[in-house]
Parts: sequence; structure tokens; C-alpha cells
Amino acid sequence: MGHISLYDAKTHLSGLVDRAAAGEEFVIAKNGVPMAKLVPLPKVTAPRTPARALGVTRIAPDFDDPDPQIEALFAGGDPHDGPDRGTDR
Repeated sequence: MGHISLYDAKTHLSGLVDRAAAGEEFVIAKNGVPMAKLVPLPKVTAPRTPARALGVTRIAPDFDDPDPQIEALFAGGDPHDGPDRGTDR
């Protein structure tokens, strides 16, 4: 594990990150006192799986469709004149 000064770490950060990604570890010192450690992250081998932490099990097919009321606001119109007028949307 290499020790490097904070000044040198700032100057050569891109190269240090490349070396860390290749498996090297570095201790970064400020005024000779170790302050941080630069280590490689583990390789991601599988796609992330949702945790369902909020209990969301289904997403409606139109969840990201534009909202006519919001579009009316951006166009300078009255959002209550849109097709959803009178609904609680």
C-alpha cells in the first residue's frame, strides 16, 4: 500500500484512480498524517435487483407520460383548462 501526500494526490488524481481501479491501494496523508484511503471498488458482476423497500411491486405503463396540467403551466395557460379539469389528479 502506497502513501501519498494530499498535494500529490490532487495533482495526480486521475492516474491514482486508474491505478486503484487496477487493484492498488493508497493512503493519502495531510502534513504527514494519514487522512484517507483510496481503494478499488468491487467489480459489478450482476445487474442490480430492486429491493422493493417502498413496497412498489408494479409501475403503471403511463407513469412517465406528460401531465397536461403541467404542460399547460409551461405553455402559459391555465392548468384547470386541460383535459383533466375537475379531477383530483
